[in-house]
Amino acid sequence: QVQLVVSGGGLVQAGGSLRLSCAVSGRTLSSYTMAWFCQAPGKEREFVAAINWSRGRTYYSDPVKGRFTIYRDNAKNTVYLQMNSLKPEDTAVYYCATMFGVIAGPAGASQFDTWGQGTQVTVSS
Repeated sequence: QVQLVVSGGGLVQAGGSLRLSCAVSGRTLSSYTMAWFCQAPGKEREFVAAINWSRGRTYYSDPVKGRFTIYRDNAKNTVYLQMNSLKPEDTAVYYCATMFGVIAGPAGASQFDTWGQGTQVTVSS
């Protein structure tokens, strides 16, 4: 069974940083895309960032461009989301997901078939 284990969420003050980790077991990622989504109360699950595993091609939603960075560690089979300059509006549950193949840009949650458990990110003002 494929498992995505997410860690790194927490409570930070506005302007602070967090790094989320998503460690994948049970799957090699050379032909996959991994992504981060967020979901705030009463909102749809929204795309944050993605990376095509093999070549490291990345995509970001407009609100996080310049603040968040998605990157991978091939040896650890792990994808990270470095979150800097956090804002209260970033508060949400963040999910890691994967899909087979590549994407050409930001994608919808329905394109991803395997999900981690989510981790709460709370940014206080």
